[in-house]
Amino acid sequence: MLEEVERWLGRRSWSVADRPLERILAAKRNTKVSVVLPALNEEATVGDIVAVIRRELMSEAVPLVDELVVIDSGSTDRTAEVAAAAGARVVARDAILPRIPAVPGKGEVLWRSLMVTTGDVVCFIDADLRDFSADFVSGIVGPLLTDPDVDFVKAMYDRPFGDTPGQGGRVTELVARPLLNLHWPQLAGFVQPLGGEYAARRSLLERLPFPVGYGVELGLLVDALHTVGLDALAQVDVGVRKHRHQDGQALGRMAAAIYRTAQLRLSRGHLVRPRLTQFERGEKGFEPRTYAVDTEERPPMADIVEYARRRVA
Repeated sequence: MLEEVERWLGRRSWSVADRPLERILAAKRNTKVSVVLPALNEEATVGDIVAVIRRELMSEAVPLVDELVVIDSGSTDRTAEVAAAAGARVVARDAILPRIPAVPGKGEVLWRSLMVTTGDVVCFIDADLRDFSADFVSGIVGPLLTDPDVDFVKAMYDRPFGDTPGQGGRVTELVARPLLNLHWPQLAGFVQPLGGEYAARRSLLERLPFPVGYGVELGLLVDALHTVGLDALAQVDVGVRKHRHQDGQALGRMAAAIYRTAQLRLSRGHLVRPRLTQFERGEKGFEPRTYAVDTEERPPMADIVEYARRRVA
């Protein structure tokens, strides 16, 4: 590990206990905090997450979060209804920036969320978390409110796989961590580089391009490093993350998108063939299934006309 990263780990890696809520609230002053949950068919978990945030971080006694928005990216279940009933403002992905046709993907939703939120600090939380703790929000928002030199904060945590501790995050260990260590060794200290829980200053997010799909976490992390430098990045230990795990083939598609995101940033070129073929056993043996790898990125939100007009207004 680079000496620079060792120093960074000692200076920019914290525990949620390092910043009590009282200290965070005292530092908040007029800073507005928005929490965004990207959601697709998450009716089983999204309501509990919203309820915890409303109860523990949006009360008169603890007014940490000013805005809680669920972006529904085309759910076919009761995600929108459950989230609204729990107290979130629900916005349909396709209703945001209708001039630009939406494409499937988590990064697409996060990018569009900047258009319908107003916080100086924006916090992203995945909507499939189980046994959710408000520490996931306060932990990663805290450094942005107490330290003006920090611009981007990732959550770190244990990721059990079923009942087995420490075996989650398979794409992280097999794809993202090797890529980062080899090509961006300054980022080797991040425990959960692909984690979906992170917060950043709007002034940074609006300057970054957003890969539309699974590559969004790696892309934002790498681009934030190049934009503001390692010392403006941080991570906070928030405990244990439990969520719905995807099957191996879905993870393969995720890995391909992440590799493509890394490749684009290494060369700013294009893949010769942005496709991934996987195999499933059918009635006649193994049958190929070919999927497109995400090849589109959204430009920095600051370049979008509608966003610029909103800021002027």
